[in-house]
Amino acid sequence: MIQPQTMLNVADNSGARKLMCIRIIGASNHRYAQIGNVIVAVIKEAVPNMSLEKSEVIRAVVVRTRKELKREDGMIIKYDDNAAVIIDQKGNPKGSRIFGAITEELRKFRFTKILSLAPDVL
Repeated sequence: MIQPQTMLNVADNSGARKLMCIRIIGASNHRYAQIGNVIVAVIKEAVPNMSLEKSEVIRAVVVRTRKELKREDGMIIKYDDNAAVIIDQKGNPKGSRIFGAITEELRKFRFTKILSLAPDVL
């Protein structure tokens, strides 16, 4: 569960390393973001000489959370970190590579480009 002020790792090679969530996109009464939700975040740590810089406000989709995700078949998925992938206004990832495992639930939110770049889909 990601809420405002939560720090997230970046799971792509766009140039950012750490993000801080500021807002959850969607209904105004959403308190937490889960896997597949789009958030507005600020870059807290970035790689030098890249296109994204520190203190830039961007959109990102949550791909991993420490809070467990329960599927309909009873399987529970839990990760070691909170991570997000930076996207543009159309929903395409800004980076060309995705690091770490990604869940199958992103398919129903129509983030198929992220799924195709990921090395592991659970």
